[in-house]
This record gives sequence, C-alpha cells and structure tokens, in this order.
Amino acid sequence: MKNLKLTLILLCCFLTLSFQDSKIDEAQPSPKEIKQLLSQAENSIDMMEFDKAQRQLNKSLELAKRIDHKRYIALSSSILARMYHVRHEYDKGVTQLQRAINIQREINDEAGLAYSYILYGKLFFSKGEHDRAIKYFDLAEDYYEKEKNSEQLGLIALNKAIVYLYNPDKREQAFSLINNAEIYLKGSENKYELSRLHYYRARAAMLEGDYNKAEKAAQEALNLAKSGDYIGMTMYSFGLLSQIAERLNKPAEALEYLKQANEIQEAVFNMNKEALASDTFERLGMESLKSTVNELTLQNAEQERTLKVNKLTTILSVALITILSLLTLSLYKNNNLRARANELLQKKNSELTLAKENAEKASMAKAQFLSTITHELRTPLYAVTGLTHLLLEESPTESQKEHLNSLKFSGEYLLSLINNILDLNKLEANKVEIVKSSFNLEKRMSDVLIALKNSADEKKTKLHFDFDKSIPKKLIGDPLKISQILINLIGNSIKFTENGDIWISVKKNKQEDKKVFLQFEIKDNGEGISKEKQKAIFDNFTQGSTQINRKFGGTGLGLSIVKNLLSLLNSEIDLESELGQGSKFSFELEFEAPEAEVTETKAAPKVEEKELSNEIMEDKRILVVEDNKINQMITRKILEKNKVICDVADNGTTAIEKVKNNHFDLILMDIHMPGISGIEATVEIRKFNADIPIIALTAVTLDDNLDEFYLNGFNDIIPKPYKTEEFFHKINKYLASRETTV
Repeated sequence: MKNLKLTLILLCCFLTLSFQDSKIDEAQPSPKEIKQLLSQAENSIDMMEFDKAQRQLNKSLELAKRIDHKRYIALSSSILARMYHVRHEYDKGVTQLQRAINIQREINDEAGLAYSYILYGKLFFSKGEHDRAIKYFDLAEDYYEKEKNSEQLGLIALNKAIVYLYNPDKREQAFSLINNAEIYLKGSENKYELSRLHYYRARAAMLEGDYNKAEKAAQEALNLAKSGDYIGMTMYSFGLLSQIAERLNKPAEALEYLKQANEIQEAVFNMNKEALASDTFERLGMESLKSTVNELTLQNAEQERTLKVNKLTTILSVALITILSLLTLSLYKNNNLRARANELLQKKNSELTLAKENAEKASMAKAQFLSTITHELRTPLYAVTGLTHLLLEESPTESQKEHLNSLKFSGEYLLSLINNILDLNKLEANKVEIVKSSFNLEKRMSDVLIALKNSADEKKTKLHFDFDKSIPKKLIGDPLKISQILINLIGNSIKFTENGDIWISVKKNKQEDKKVFLQFEIKDNGEGISKEKQKAIFDNFTQGSTQINRKFGGTGLGLSIVKNLLSLLNSEIDLESELGQGSKFSFELEFEAPEAEVTETKAAPKVEEKELSNEIMEDKRILVVEDNKINQMITRKILEKNKVICDVADNGTTAIEKVKNNHFDLILMDIHMPGISGIEATVEIRKFNADIPIIALTAVTLDDNLDEFYLNGFNDIIPKPYKTEEFFHKINKYLASRETTV
C-alpha cells in the first residue's frame, strides 16, 4: 500500500514539473477584457506590429475558450485572418475566416458575419478573384444598410471602388464609389480608413492623368497615417509619392520618397524579426493533462480501497499509466518542436523574399538614377560641343584654336565616360543581347583602325595589322560587340604607348565544318603592367597605379567592359605584360562561316553611295523642335552657317501646327518636351504627312530598344551630343533621298 501511494505521488510530481511552464491564470476572464484585447490586436495590425498582435490574439482566444464565448472565439479567428491578409498569407487567412464564419452562422451572429464578409472580399480581391470579392462586399452591405451604419457602408464603398479601379471597364463606377465613401466617412475618427481613402483617391487621380491632384491626395494620406502612427499606410504613401514625383519629372523627390519607404520597410522587418510562437495549445494541453492526473489519482484511490488484495495488479497499472503519460508528453513535445521548426523556415523564407525585393528595388533605383543623370549630363555637353564647333569655324587665333581644341577634347572625353558607365551598367544588369549577322571581319577591323589612327598619330605610335588570308571573307557573329572589344583594347594600348608600336593580328586556329575559331592578339611596347596589378586590372575603375592614372588619365572601365563582353561571347581574355616592356592581350572567338553558294546567292549587290556635300542643304527649310533655348540657338546657328532656312518650335503642339501650315524639307525632333513628347508629336504628324523625314535629335539614352522610335514614324536618330560629321551626313542623306523621290 505504501508503495502504491509513493508511486502516485511521484507521478503527480512529474506531471506537475513537466507542465509548470504552461500554468495559466485560473481567474475567470470577463468578456470586456477579451473585447479590449481584440481591439488592441486590430490596432497592432494597423501599426504592422505582427508579433504583438499574435500575442494579443492568442491571449484573447485562450480566454474566450475558457468561458466558451463563441462570438469572441470566431472574432479572434476573423482578426487573425485580417493579419494574414496584411502579411500576404491569403490561404491562411481564408482558412481562419472559414472557421470564424462556421461559428458565426451557428450562433446567428449577423454583425460578426458582416465583419467576416468584408475580410473575405479583401482576401478574394488579393487572390485575383474579383467577382467573388464583390459578392461578399454586397452581403456585408445588406446587413449594414439595415443597421444604417454609415461608417461601415463607407468602408464597403471604398473596398468595392478598389476592386473596380483595376478594371478599365468599371473605372468610372470606381470613381463614383470613392466619392460615396468620402461622403459616408465624413466626420469619422477612423484615421486608418481615412488614410486608405485618400491613398486610393490619389491612385484614381493618377489613372486620370491628374498628377498634381494625385500628389495632394497622397500627401493627405501620408499625414493621416503619420498622425495615427500607421506604419504600413505611411510606407505605402511614401511609395506612391515616389511614383507621382517620377511622373512629374522630379527625380530627386522620387528618390527621397523611395528611400523613406525602404527605411520604413526595413524597420517593419526588424520589428517583427523574432516571431513569437503561440503557446495557446500548450496551455490547453496542460489543463487536459492536469484533469487526467486528477482522474487517475481518484481511480487509484478507489482501487486501493476496493482491491487491497491485488497489490501487484495495481502497481503494474500505475506503471503502465506512467509509461503512457511519458509517451504522450514525448509526442506532444516532438509535434511542438516540428511546428516551431516549420514556423522558423517560413520566417527565414519571408526574410529572403524581403531581401530579394529590397535588392530589386535598389537595382531599379540605380537604373533610374543612371538614366536621369545621363540625360542631365548630355544636355549641357551638347552646348559645350556645339558652341566649340561654332567657335572653331569662326577663324579663331592660333592660341584660341588651341584652347578650343582642348575644350573639344574634354567634351568628347566626358561623353566617352558617360557611354562607358552606361555600357557597364547594361552588362551588369544582363540587358545586353548577342545579335548575330553576316559581316566582313577584315573590313570591320580596318574601320576600327582608321577611326583610331588620329589618336595613334598624336602619340607618334605606329599601328601594324596582320590578318590571316585563310579566314573566310564573310563570318556570322556580332560585329558591334567585336568593334567594342577592339576599340577598347587598341585604344588602351594607344593610351599607354608613346613613340612606339602596336601590333594587331588575327589568325585562324581551326575550322570544324561551319565553325571557325579565330585568335585575336593586341601587342604593344608601351608602359606595361606590374605582376601584382594584373589580376585586378579588369575590375571596375581599376588602373595600373596612381602614377599611371595621373599621367595618362582615364577611368579604368575599358578593360572591365572587354572582360564582360568576352564573357557574354563565351570567351575570356589572357594578359602577358612586363612593367616598362609592353603588354599583350589575346582571346579566342568562335564564328560561323556561311556556305559559299548561299552567300553568293543571297548577297545584296553593292551600291556605290554617292559622296554627299553640305551644298545640298542650301535654301532647304528645316524645322527644329526643341524646348531648350541654348540648344535651339546652337542647332540653328550650325544649320544657318550652311545656308539652311531654319524655323524653331518650342514644343510638340507648336510643331504639329507649323508642319500643317508650312512646307518643310526635314524635321529635327527632340524627345522630352513640356506638353506632348517628341514621339507623340511625330505620331500626329505622320497622320497627315507620311513623307517628310523626321530625325530624333535627343539626349535620351539609347539602349537596344530602338524599334520604338522607328515604329512611331522616325526615319533616324542622332544622339546628343553628336559629332558634326555624323549630324551633317544624316541630314544630307535624307535631303538627297527626298530630292530623288520628288
């Protein structure tokens, strides 16, 4: 008998110690306390304090279950679904709402059902099921119309407007619903929903194209969100203001708003970094096990009184119960650990997703910044190069000519730097594609050497070209990428070689059917590169040494671009160099040789292009469409020096009117202008004049997507700042073509 009592005491002690960390307050909770917890949880969700909201919901659910308050049990699930909606965990939200709605229908809780229907509508909208979303908003609207609850009717009108806002066929209905929501919510103290109302009013104004109205509404949304400390709405408002500033051509403001939105996003991430696991079920499990222990103790006492004879059987029963209890506890803890591990994995996945989104936003901001700053740099550079050209043609003195040539060199150097940075940015962003075509490699290389000859002559350096005659005349590859690689490598050798020699050679390594493998080599006897610097010489902004940088200048981007281009062409560069003895760069490229008969059949006949002179421009009428006064003056003077009759339009609308009412032989069209853009103006002109040549004269950064210009009616493009020879060549070309067709 003593052994039996000792065993029962040990069992109770063990179970008490196992669950002492799950002990809960036995005091009877009040519905008022649960209601307050649920209200606090909703506020925590509005402020994106998800860990805090989770604790409050767990506590409210625990208390509601303790007093079997079904309405608050259901409401806890509804509010938890709202948190999952904010966190974009839509399937979890739907599951919680299904639980809540089942209970609310069972107890006929119409107010709770209406609340759940609104959340159901939001979740279905987020999942892309717009018709189902409207259906549940209508169900909630029926209840609140009976109750004459104007604030809830305002929220339903706002949520329906959000659904219709993204449907072009129902956009007018969305604008009307937003106005209704504003009427319903007038005088409301719910700053969170008022902030949402102004946020989507701004969205609607953007869709109407009224960006000033959108900016005002978004600012009101931001002020309300800040006053209520609603972190989520504050972050979204900053993001929207960034988009509006971009549309209003305010890049500095757009970047600042985007930065503030990202800072808030990072703060939200840090605030919810430590996910707090719910202990609701652990506590409920403790109650169940404590109840089991009490029942077992009574049963054993009864057995002790009634079965005193069978001591051995009693002891064995207690041992079996103890083993089962231990197994139950072990299974419970294993399940709990598994659940925590799954939650940890989900949290880490969310962190990685957020980090990826932040990296993508940073990359977009970088690309946007480069696009904006390039346009801002090219515009004044056009004034520098254009005015330099005009001054050089006005018979300057020798000393003035020397200064003007230096100015011209500096302008061309700055343009080269801008182009190099943009090329590198495109390569790093994987926006460069290989475009294969048939071309003559020997002629392509000869053209490169002719273009670089003046630079070599200035350095008193000789260029030696050796081309293997066994290489097929026609090859299939990307001639533009080949030219870029050779210009950078040969230009690099010219820069670091004075009074010396540069040898450029191309030899055929092997040929397998149509595949031809060629070895390129550029060798010089210039400065050379030290062994310790050779590994880093292909990195961005890297040169051999500080002394070399000061002596020869440059940014250290050329070789980095070469390395990236060769990687794109499945090749790599080799370097052999000794300091003071010169350098040798070599690489192998694969080409395809077209069949000889196919080449002969499909080759276009050679057409001798007439040499064009500026005389063709005399007495021709050219319209310059440009909003910048300095650029107008420069372009006009350059043209009038060649006896062109020049007219100017400050914007696209004026240009359209002038072309309608006057005869012009050619139009030079800027792209970015106040009012309608150059592209829009060209589209309008083409509706009534399909023949007049229109050339885009623009500082816009031209990437590989040039089709947009040609598809919208442009004949050609001249990027600013331009070389005067290219400028005149293209104008003369289209004037000559127009004369032959008239």
